[in-house]
Order: sequence, then structure tokens, then C-alpha cells
Amino acid sequence: MRPLDGITVITLEHAIAAPFCTRQLADLGARVIKVERPGVGDFARAYDARARGLASHFVWTNRSKESVTLDVKHEAAGEILGRLLDEADVLVQNLAPGAAARLSLSYEALKESHPRLIVCDISGYGSDGPYRDKKAYDLLIQSESGFLSITGTPDEPAKAGCSIADIAAGMYAYTNVLAALIQRGKTGKGCRIDVSMLESLAEWMSYPLYYAMDGASPPPRAGAAHATIYPYGPFPAGDGKTVMLGLQNEREWALFCEKVLLRPELASDPRYASNAKRTEARAELRALIVDTFASLTAEQVIERLDSAQIANAHMNSMHDLWQHAQLKARERWVDVGTPAGPLPALLPPGVPNTWDARMDEVPALGQHTDAILSHLGYDAAAIAALRSQHAI
Repeated sequence: MRPLDGITVITLEHAIAAPFCTRQLADLGARVIKVERPGVGDFARAYDARARGLASHFVWTNRSKESVTLDVKHEAAGEILGRLLDEADVLVQNLAPGAAARLSLSYEALKESHPRLIVCDISGYGSDGPYRDKKAYDLLIQSESGFLSITGTPDEPAKAGCSIADIAAGMYAYTNVLAALIQRGKTGKGCRIDVSMLESLAEWMSYPLYYAMDGASPPPRAGAAHATIYPYGPFPAGDGKTVMLGLQNEREWALFCEKVLLRPELASDPRYASNAKRTEARAELRALIVDTFASLTAEQVIERLDSAQIANAHMNSMHDLWQHAQLKARERWVDVGTPAGPLPALLPPGVPNTWDARMDEVPALGQHTDAILSHLGYDAAAIAALRSQHAI
């Protein structure tokens, strides 16, 4: 038995934040019914075609779900959604600001008729405040939250390579839904969860926020290097590959000088006697490190770092990650079904040894519409009529 077996989630979702939340609920066993627009569905289905003809974002965030097509503005939609919610434990939505309320799908509209229902609203800026109605996409929130101001090179800011604002909001929605289910088990009552992308990413920015407290200067943009610790970041080896390394304290600095640079006298050099001094002298220190590494391959550098117990990592590409020996050794890859055939998928992190994560197929658009409507009491003629009216 999985932790969320028997829990039903209805989701009106698109893009990443809400789908990422609900996919994780599905991983734990929840039945997730995804309501999509007839004909086109979640617009993330059309982001690209890189996953053997399917969209990479959609494959990532939508396995183990059931897809129902429904025009939520059609006159028949209210009854269908009502029947779905009668059997639901959780409603998740990240529609445009105000859309859920206009569809009578807000917590306020549902709490009397569905007192056990947990309603999770995900938006860019939250349900009130001056930014409530602003459109919000991942890159815009990265900018609004200050993330871009400390990420990139000294000359130019850079966005994160993945959708971190969406991921942050999806994670907080997921954990809050789990907490709400626990609370409902104690009180018998549902609740409303209001998740903001801005607030989610602002939480992740708390270290640089405190670092820049009371008007102090923020952490400088340092590319892939650490802004305030040195040496900590990428360094080229002689074979053209890059090694990432990180020192945390003076003991490690001494070991680095002795066993990696083979220059133990540098450990007592007053120019590098503290992290603050090494950070100030990073240009000359980098030149010294690069000169040492120039005669070594990346693997030889890593061997020295490992022998000195200095933290390090390969600078892997996406191809390298597909082939990562650690993921293979821990058997983290499984195949899941998709409309394009089986595709590899990572098992979710942290699954206990008492149950297996649900890893079902990625649904085709509207794949489960007829079956779910039939379960809700609609006969074949009624379903055909809805389809002829373009309601489904």
C-alpha cells in the first residue's frame, strides 16, 4: 500500500508548477485526474518534441495521471466538475488569476458543499496584494525574486537552466497538501492552500537576503564559482575537461596545498591565510591552480582531490547524467509508458523500502475521458452528445 492510495486529486493545471505538485502526489499513490482543454490540452504538451515526439516538460511532470478533456466554460462543465469533486479529496489549480473563482471552484465557493475538500491554489504572486493579477512565468519570477541579480557572471545575469520558480512552488504545494491531508485526518475538515511562486523562490533566496541585510552589498555574481568561498568552483584540466571542487575550511586548504597542488608551503603563505584573503586573491590563486592542473587529466585531478578528501565533482553534460554510474548502480531508472512508447524515468527521490512509487504511463490527451464520464453516470449517448457539442 502506498501512502496516498485511495486519495483522489482533481487538477486544472498547465505548465510546470501544478503538474509537478500533482505528479508527486501520484508517485505516492494518489489518483490524479487532469482536466485539459479539448483539442489542445495542457499547453506544455506543445513546448517541444524532444522526448521521441513528446514534450520534455510534459513527460517529466505528468506520468501516472488520467487525462479528461473538458471545456470548463461549457454549460455542461459545472455538473461534470461537481460530480468529480464529489469523489475528490484535493483540488489543485494554477489557472489564470481569478479564473477558478469565476468557475465557482474557489475554496469559498466549495467549502460548504465539500467540507473535507483541500483546495490548493498556485499562482505567481498569491491571492491578494498589488501583484495579484500579474501574469507570472518562471523567468519573470526568477527576476522578480532577485535570483537573477546574484546569478551569472560579473558582466551579465543568467537564468537557472531549469524552471526553479515553478519547481519551488510545486514543491511547497506538494508538501502543504500532504500536511493538509494529515490535518484533515485529525479534524475531518479540508482547507485552502495559497501557494505563490514569488514567495516560494523568495524563501530559497534567504541566504543572500540575510547576507545583504541592512543595505550591505549582496553576494557578487561569480559564474559557476562560489561568490564568497575560494577556491570553490570550476577549474579546467589539461585534457580540456572541467573539474568542480570546493574547500570549506583551513584544514582542507592545507590538504589541498599539500596533496593536490603539491606545494605545501602555500598553506602558510599570508596572502592565502584565510578564506577572506583567498577570495580577495582569487585571480592569482586561480592562475596558480590552473597552471598545476594543466599537466593533468580531469580524472587525475579528481584522484588527487579524492586522496586529499577534498569535495569535488565532474562537470557533467546531460548525456553524462543519462549514463551516470551512481544512478545506474542504485537502479534509479525505470521505463514508463507514453503515447510514444516506453521512456526512461527516474524513480522519485527518497522512496522508503516499504512501498514502491507509482510509475504509470504518461496519458494521451483525453485518454480517460469516456471511462471517467461513464463512472460518473454518463451513458454512451450522453458522452457522444457532449463530444458533438465540443464540451469534451
